[in-house]
Amino acid sequence: MSTIELACELIQRPSVTPADEGCQELIGSYLQPLGFKLESMVFADTTNLWARRGTKAPLFCFAGHTDVVPAGAEHAWRFPPFAATRHEGYLYGRGAADMKGSLAAMVKATQRFVQKHPDHQGSIAFLLTSDEEGPFINGTPKVIETLEARQEKIDWCLVGEPSSTNLVGDVVKNGRRGSLTGDLVVFGIQGHVAYPHLAENPVHKAAVAIAELCAEHWDDGNQYFPPTSFQISNLHAGTGAGNVIPGEFHLQFNFRFSTESTAASLKQRVIAILDAHDLDYSLQWKLNGEPFLTESGRLLEATQMAITEITERTTELSTAGGTSDGRFIAPTGAQVIELGPVNATIHKVNECVKEQDLELLTDIYERILEHLLC
Repeated sequence: MSTIELACELIQRPSVTPADEGCQELIGSYLQPLGFKLESMVFADTTNLWARRGTKAPLFCFAGHTDVVPAGAEHAWRFPPFAATRHEGYLYGRGAADMKGSLAAMVKATQRFVQKHPDHQGSIAFLLTSDEEGPFINGTPKVIETLEARQEKIDWCLVGEPSSTNLVGDVVKNGRRGSLTGDLVVFGIQGHVAYPHLAENPVHKAAVAIAELCAEHWDDGNQYFPPTSFQISNLHAGTGAGNVIPGEFHLQFNFRFSTESTAASLKQRVIAILDAHDLDYSLQWKLNGEPFLTESGRLLEATQMAITEITERTTELSTAGGTSDGRFIAPTGAQVIELGPVNATIHKVNECVKEQDLELLTDIYERILEHLLC
């Protein structure tokens, strides 16, 4: 079975978070004959797979997710989202780019590598989860916790997230910004708009503080990361009636932060601004991930060489974009990079990937394995 055919089989399984729909079992059926020991790790509603070939260091790990985001309105799709339609050189379907195409390329690259180099150095592993697009609680973090408890260390990790912008391999993610979300409630006193002296409008009270947060310069970033950004994502106040002063004002915001800031320092600065305006409020925090960076090392060197050798392209390093499960793996000391197909259609209607790109990606993955384990 080719990379494209395997990708089709995976796409045809509607594995919307946290469902796996047998994707990991299918992948395991390819890995087990190659000598991989399969270990299914199920935590609550999430299915995870840890598959390893070999017991020696260094350990190279392919990491990815079998879950996908919902397809949305199926009538808006050119082809049914879970039909895995091949048309004019493209493969259409939910997960084609994010990231079932990458998973198929990882499996086929490993299959070819092991057949050519059955006595390769070190070990190869797969870390797969069905909880990357969702709450990311019972997926990769739990697997890493299990591995750490038994002192099973990943040295090099390649995450198959769609990193490329225009051409396969033109961008490699060698890090990601941190993500910190705040849920703020500012309290006032509800009342009639005609009697404002009997009420206290929390929107009015919070407005100046919010403006200050939006205007604040958090840091300058550095050569690897852009400056930290603050964005308001949700606002809500009022009962829906036009003549009622709200009693509470709910605001949600998010930081995408560089290594020049920490979650602790950002929290302190936000609280200082809110307290300076004498607000009555509650504030809950959720740290979605710390920033991480693989500045140099054998993994990055092998990846850059493989891309140039297969595509004759020079890759660009980037830390832009959202979060990935790499943020849970990097703190263990592993070198982590992300390399996958073009990301132009991810999470969109008519998600698709060039079939030729998946073949190129398979070749690149195989060459990376050769550089690291031969």
